[in-house]
Amino acid sequence: MTDNRFDPGEADARWQHAWATEETFRADSASPKPKSYVLEMFPYPSGRIHIGHVRNYTMGDVLARYKRMTGHEVLHPMGWDAFGMPAENAAMERGVHPGTWTRENIATMKAQLQRLGFALDWSREFATCDAEYYGQEQALFLALYDAGLVYRKESAVNWDPVDQTVLANEQVIDGRGWRSGALVEKRKLSQWFLKITAFAQELLDGLGTLDKWPDKVRLMQENWIGKSTGLEFRFAGSNFDEAIAVYSTRPDTIFGASFIAVAADHPVAQQVAAQSSDAADFIARCKAGGTTAAELETAEKLGFDTGLRSVHPFTGDDLPVYIANFVLMDYGTGAVMGVPGHDQRDFEFATKYSLPIPRVVAASTDQADQPFAGEAEPGEGVLVNSRFLDGMTVDAAKRMVIDKAEADGWGEGKTVWRLRDWGVSRQRYWGTPIPFIHCDACGIVPVAKDSLPVILPEDVDFATPGNPLERHATWKHVSCPSCGGAAVRETDTLDTFVDSSWYFLRFASQPADRPFDPAEIAAWLPVDQYIGGVEHAILHLLYARFWTRALKHIGMIDVAEPFRQLFTQGMVTHETYFREKRVNRADGKGTILTLDSFSPAEVSRTSEGATLKTDGKAVEIGRVLKMSKSKKNVIDPDAIIAQYGADAVRWFMLSDSPPERDLPWSEAGIEGCSRFVQRLWRLFGQYDPQAQGEDAALSRKTHQIIAATGEDIEALSFNKAVARIYELTNAAEKASPSASRSAAIRTLMQLAAPMMPHMCEEAWARAGFKGLIADAAWPKVDAAMLVEDEVTVAVQVKGKLRDTLTVARGLPNDELERLALASEKVQRNLDGAAVRKVIVVPDRLVNLVV
Repeated sequence: MTDNRFDPGEADARWQHAWATEETFRADSASPKPKSYVLEMFPYPSGRIHIGHVRNYTMGDVLARYKRMTGHEVLHPMGWDAFGMPAENAAMERGVHPGTWTRENIATMKAQLQRLGFALDWSREFATCDAEYYGQEQALFLALYDAGLVYRKESAVNWDPVDQTVLANEQVIDGRGWRSGALVEKRKLSQWFLKITAFAQELLDGLGTLDKWPDKVRLMQENWIGKSTGLEFRFAGSNFDEAIAVYSTRPDTIFGASFIAVAADHPVAQQVAAQSSDAADFIARCKAGGTTAAELETAEKLGFDTGLRSVHPFTGDDLPVYIANFVLMDYGTGAVMGVPGHDQRDFEFATKYSLPIPRVVAASTDQADQPFAGEAEPGEGVLVNSRFLDGMTVDAAKRMVIDKAEADGWGEGKTVWRLRDWGVSRQRYWGTPIPFIHCDACGIVPVAKDSLPVILPEDVDFATPGNPLERHATWKHVSCPSCGGAAVRETDTLDTFVDSSWYFLRFASQPADRPFDPAEIAAWLPVDQYIGGVEHAILHLLYARFWTRALKHIGMIDVAEPFRQLFTQGMVTHETYFREKRVNRADGKGTILTLDSFSPAEVSRTSEGATLKTDGKAVEIGRVLKMSKSKKNVIDPDAIIAQYGADAVRWFMLSDSPPERDLPWSEAGIEGCSRFVQRLWRLFGQYDPQAQGEDAALSRKTHQIIAATGEDIEALSFNKAVARIYELTNAAEKASPSASRSAAIRTLMQLAAPMMPHMCEEAWARAGFKGLIADAAWPKVDAAMLVEDEVTVAVQVKGKLRDTLTVARGLPNDELERLALASEKVQRNLDGAAVRKVIVVPDRLVNLVV
């Protein structure tokens, strides 16, 4: 090697071509090697990848390359989560077909990923908008339907008035659609559901087996599933005939109830609204408000006094019945017992409407009259002001109230779940068609399996808002599979989270005639390492766990948990830029306030603020957030790769901070990484296979670094692995020419190869090694070299450090004492004083007591 400077512009493309030509990273399911399945969450093809994507995929790529070098058959695939609203929005804005827009984006993003040299098995690539994929998804959906895990019912939904579609609760952020930013409304529609609640206990129990998942993710899922035990009971009407059923996880606090609150959709609320325009107006306001439980917790608590009164089952007191905006019909019974002293939500409501706030739990019985300090006290204690419960612990009181309710016939102990069945209907075109047909004579009929896939029509019109499938002149009109009469197709399509709930199975096995081969699934699954953002902790990961368990339940696979190990990487961050604007509603009823976001490339940024380059006018500087196309705060990697090369970009993604932490984008950081690539290249040029002589210290360090780097990569501690490579580079640069130095340089090529694959391939070839370094083995560790022959021993006089000794490991105590007393620094500090006692800790310490 004679070139002093590595040229990534020339080398990157050449080695990428070599890997592709030789199909270096193609996984062989029949291989006898131990299998390792490494997977990063596949991307949505929204146009271009950004630096945030690069960090995610670089981490997985390093692990996949390392696993290959340690003797594993590695499956490291890539595909595209290709359905969804952004493609339809692009069709409306640009006048192109969603499929055209999507596939152009896929081609662009694939080329970008290839320029980074990722070790991906492109032979398994697919997009979820491929009929070959979504047709198999339709077959799976019908299999779940046959097993009773799919059903249709009318349900209150979150309706996005701009995107004209239903949103899951998790897709509503601060009361707005996650894509459009429009205020979400509540509507009732007939929807398709997956019976995820049938697996609630399994999903909860399964979290206990996922010991290689982050604790925070398991906790988030546990809270979302939300198992609770309590009492479901009825408050009889005092001035009306109907009893109101409520559910409470704290029946011990029943003597603290001061009101009943029902949801806007509750039958009692509807009956009141039929007689009161004021109640109807209040209900309309509730429906225009927040839709998720999280939003209702933070929103102002509002209520409407119905004038109805219910009877307390123990005291006989009348309790007012309110319609309240913080009660959801889909949770529990759609009615709650308001206990303001011990529930913050109820406390805020009672304070607003001047309702009593009794104390029924206190730290001790002598604090029964202790006033509240401006907020509820939901914690533990003993019961007070509760008649026969006084003095009991909370748990004992819960059991007592449940027993009494069951004995007297006005309630029963019950376990309930926060988890709700998964509504999967979406009123849009660009998604998987739901394979059912509606017949006036036969009802809802599944599409015959030999008629799959139900393919989306190409000739659709987006000039009119809403779902073009509903308006299609021919596609929706079919014959009933059962009676042969005139019928219509289901025009709703599946939530895109369905597409991503089983894609990892299709990556592992891709037969043409079925979704997958169970034997191949058994060979590859569960995924050994899954990498993605923590923002998917509830939606995607929970749905994927459900889907896997459901397929196991119906006998299609024998895997319960899809992902053995999960890593949630930190995000690459950048500040955001935006302006507020108003857009006309699709239904013509006024306007909606939305946000216009701008990318860093569109903005001129100074210490004074930010302006838009096109008009010179100010834009708002928002929070520093993870890079996201929806926020437009992204850095395109192509220009960075062109300037610095793929390896410098990869090195920056790994070296700057622990991988679980956010990484602020830095031009200075990438420049420093580029300098190190060149530094390592110069060192590689000094490899000399003819070198003679040994350097014991360097050989020992080399083997220690090999072992530590492998452990760091296995633990996904990439920044630590990077630090090891810096350490060995420093040692090799300082060492004199020797066989040990050349061995260290060769080792550095192998250790750095998963991180800087292009430069290491180039160095490997120029050094004369046969084959690709991508196929080379990880260097072997000499265990004997991991033990240090020398140790540093501290010498103290009267407990203070006065000198250190570098000695052979295991030196006898009397020899350590002799060397310590012979030290000039020690003798100077003793200053003639007699040594009364010597304390020796072998290999660590000599302490002289005078």
